Amino acid sequence: MFIVMKIGLIGYGQMGKEVERIALSREHPISFIIDENNQAELSTSLLRKADVVVEFTRPDAAYRNIKACLDAGIPVVSGTTGWLDRFEEVKALCIRLKGGLFYASNFSIGVNLFFELNTRLAHLMSSYPDYSIRIEEIHHTRKKDSPSGTALTLAGQIITENENIAGWTPEMLSFKDQIKVTSIREGNVTGIHSVIYLSEEDKITIRHEAFSRRSFAAGAVSAAEFMVNRKGVYSMKDLITTKNSD
Repeated sequence: MFIVMKIGLIGYGQMGKEVERIALSREHPISFIIDENNQAELSTSLLRKADVVVEFTRPDAAYRNIKACLDAGIPVVSGTTGWLDRFEEVKALCIRLKGGLFYASNFSIGVNLFFELNTRLAHLMSSYPDYSIRIEEIHHTRKKDSPSGTALTLAGQIITENENIAGWTPEMLSFKDQIKVTSIREGNVTGIHSVIYLSEEDKITIRHEAFSRRSFAAGAVSAAEFMVNRKGVYSMKDLITTKNSD
């Protein structure tokens, strides 16, 4: 059942603006917007004007913002990265206050479905050690980190699920128990990730290609919709599992 909800935005950069556009297109009004220019206005009375808050800010501000939402009794969806050294502290606070927290480092529904597919395939392929494994990722030339965080998540999932794999390497020549990770920076590519299993007889490839940042914002709005009337700590895995069981 579709529920119209009032959304508060903490953070109004590129992601915040895209979240606003998608929320309004789904008929969810924006009850307030907090950015670096009016951070002092953030208060319990303001937070309680929203049914749920979506937070995309900076690592040094995330903990304070999330705590303020939990203290006010308002569920919060956060996509800020770089503050997870305090995640267990926030999780404990959320449970103690019987609040609601949804956290993800990547809100793209497609990427998270890709993660699920990668995990399942890695588990199946653990019985076939003759396949070598490669991950290839392509991003625009402005992207500074290499490999991408998504590529590292994919590698970590494979290492967890496949007992034949010990780690990953960026080198062109790798050992059999290593995943070879290749990073390419070209043009304005939003993001392409491929996981490749190669044997002498055949090749198995799974691939995800992002066309824009809109998918990340759409996932954040879906997470906000998911948090209506929910208490506890949730992730994209919970959202995807719930959608698949509907």
